[in-house]
Amino acid sequence: MDPLRRQLTDPEIERLLRVIERVRILDRQFPAQVLSTLLYIAAHENCHKQALEEDLGITTASSSRNTDWLSDYHRLRKAGLGLIIKEDDPSNGRRQQLRLSPKGRRLIQQIKEDLYGPQNPGVTEEEAGER
Repeated sequence: MDPLRRQLTDPEIERLLRVIERVRILDRQFPAQVLSTLLYIAAHENCHKQALEEDLGITTASSSRNTDWLSDYHRLRKAGLGLIIKEDDPSNGRRQQLRLSPKGRRLIQQIKEDLYGPQNPGVTEEEAGER
């Protein structure tokens, strides 16, 4: 039997692998917890950081590290990935709101296409949101 056999036996899992590899292009050391944080924010646009912590079962310190990695400024003066925007909640300055940046929206759209195929070809995201 050929040791380099590459026969595809599960296309659904292969699509998930494509998503993970798409994210790893951004940073080869991309941890699963950071990916969970990104996907949570994409699924709960304008969520509070505290809700993310509670729903994912992570500490405040972990969520801060994860969201710093995903925002413009990572820890230790290292550039972040620029996929999310962290801002103070206007109704309570002690809370942070989290949302996707334009770069993050593009990545999430690519992930959806990897998983589900092209969605409404020729329709922009803004047009789809108006419907």
